Amino acid sequence: MNANLHRTAHPRRRRLLLALAGLPLAGPLGAAATEATYRDGRWAELVPPDWDPRKAMGLQAQSALGVREGSAQELALMEQLRAAWDNAPTRSELDGAKLRMPGYVVPLEHSGEKLQEFLLVPYFGACIHSPPPPANQIVHVRLARPEKLRSMDVIWAYGTLRTQRNDSSMGVSGYAMDAVRVEPWRGPPR
Repeated sequence: MNANLHRTAHPRRRRLLLALAGLPLAGPLGAAATEATYRDGRWAELVPPDWDPRKAMGLQAQSALGVREGSAQELALMEQLRAAWDNAPTRSELDGAKLRMPGYVVPLEHSGEKLQEFLLVPYFGACIHSPPPPANQIVHVRLARPEKLRSMDVIWAYGTLRTQRNDSSMGVSGYAMDAVRVEPWRGPPR
């Protein structure tokens, strides 16, 4: 194969030529090939389809209406909600799934200016405002190497999902991920 063609061919053509020649994909093309092993994860798929937190709390939708803010009844309802959400079931069939999950960063463990661990959550303000989301909507992420991330950065985390419950000061997570990579989230092309 001509060395100039190897360097200058259109990326898709280059990938095809390298594959046909039996040569390994290297550099950015190798990274792109690795990314193909991670499918896009969706927050809704982390929740078992039959889970209803109201049933776990033994509540009817109407029972919370008319509860006065700051009352003992409200505090009791919040404790029931927290218990139901902290014990929210996960989907065991997702254990070992290679996912690219979008979400917001909630810092846990710093290494200087960089993060080593964080919670990945589905919406802005989750875990910072009360109450945190259900455990099946929080992923505890450990990074292979510390990254410069800030609270509520929107990212993609690449890694293998595990059904593993972890308790932190910011909330209980039902899933864990050892992330091989994170990158800023960018919306779909227009």
